[in-house]
Amino acid sequence: MSGAVIIGAGPGIGQAVARRFAGEGLPVALIARSDRTLRAAAEAVAPSGVPVVTLKADSTDQAGLNAALDGAVREHGVPDVLVYNAAMIQADAPGELSVRGHMEAWAVNVVGALNAAAHVAPAMAARGHGTILITGGMPEPKPQYVSLSLGKAGVRTLVTLLDQEYGPAGVHVASVTVAGPVAPGTDFDPDDIAEHYWRLHTEPRHRWTREALHAGAVR
Repeated sequence: MSGAVIIGAGPGIGQAVARRFAGEGLPVALIARSDRTLRAAAEAVAPSGVPVVTLKADSTDQAGLNAALDGAVREHGVPDVLVYNAAMIQADAPGELSVRGHMEAWAVNVVGALNAAAHVAPAMAARGHGTILITGGMPEPKPQYVSLSLGKAGVRTLVTLLDQEYGPAGVHVASVTVAGPVAPGTDFDPDDIAEHYWRLHTEPRHRWTREALHAGAVR
């Protein structure tokens, strides 16, 4: 197995997904903006005993992100699964955020995912299989979270576009929509949410779905 690449490997969903895939024996490449986040994520995955590589990059820096993804490929090969978990979560009502602020949020929430997928998916398609999973949210838009609502709507559209482009070649593209605040020990425990990522990755092709909704604890 070529392994999993997790972009946005911070505490919460990123680490939980990394642990879930590592628990299945997949090598893991962790990408985040800070050395501190990367160290914590690597420590969280270490008990699985799988090969782990940490790569520092900002999801809005296309050249830096591409370089990190290339590093992951050099270490573990073209990934079996790419997970994009970076997001800018902030409260902003209509008219509160500047144009620049909206552009910055859009760059993290949508464009980073597009750039990462476009960089990795062609090799997955050439190989004939692979999975790209994007963390979504806001199943219903909220005026208190305008930029996030727009971004998560963009994620759904992006998944459709990537599926149209790469799905016929065997690349499964989907999102995991998280409908509440993530916290351990709640209905939105990151370990419960991580199960959706594994299920989507292992879905047989004739049963592929493009979105998993986590509205509470997995039972």
